Amino acid sequence: MKVALASPAFPKSIADGLAITERLVKNAAAQQAEIICFPESFIPGYPLADVKVEKSSQEELQAALNKVCEIAATNNIAIIMPMDWYEGDKFLNIAQVISATGEVLGYQTKNQLDPSEDTTWQPGTGRSIFEVNGVKFGITICHEGFRYPESVRWAAREGASIVFHPHLSGSDTEGVQLSDWGNINSPYYEKAMMMRALENTIYFASVGYTMKYQKAATSLIAPNGKCVAYQAYGIEGVIVAEIDTEMATGLLAKRFKPELYQK
Repeated sequence: MKVALASPAFPKSIADGLAITERLVKNAAAQQAEIICFPESFIPGYPLADVKVEKSSQEELQAALNKVCEIAATNNIAIIMPMDWYEGDKFLNIAQVISATGEVLGYQTKNQLDPSEDTTWQPGTGRSIFEVNGVKFGITICHEGFRYPESVRWAAREGASIVFHPHLSGSDTEGVQLSDWGNINSPYYEKAMMMRALENTIYFASVGYTMKYQKAATSLIAPNGKCVAYQAYGIEGVIVAEIDTEMATGLLAKRFKPELYQK
């Protein structure tokens, strides 16, 4: 399967986010990608301290999702679109999964919120496996993928060949500009990506925004822990790479013995 990982600039609005989506999806489709993933809460945009993001209504979010479905169908490519969402009385951070025909296959909630997010979203409670073109995959969102490896191991044990990891790490206003992927002096995020792949023997696709001071690059990690491809820091774009599902055996995840950790 050919997968595409989008590194967009931060959207100025839902309309801007949809315009960026359409542009980057066309880019990925032109390279024969079968699925493309966007960063965390791309619609309407992650609520940063230095960026004011208005809380959207369910009607606005549904209309945006309908447009993303149209984009998927027009370009014949599946899309993972992270966005805000309402579920009953809950306001959630989720990732919608849309097929290449524009059908919504379901969504994954962010279940392990960062402590700073407790006043923004409510945590989800379930995990799901999705399938596109015969390839099973899971989704873990930002903080939970970086700091709760169980979220990735669950998907690997359920047969996922790849886990997509939409996230946000960095700022456009302050920080250090990285230049060397996985540098010993860089933040730990890229090392965590390597471990999520290696400790489960699956692919790990971590997808973030393009920012001036990124803490990690959008990256695809192979089951042996090696970085297959990454998007250059600070440059908007899409990386497209082919994954070999026969390499994604899930061997180490399947050898996990949960009974050894019971009280």
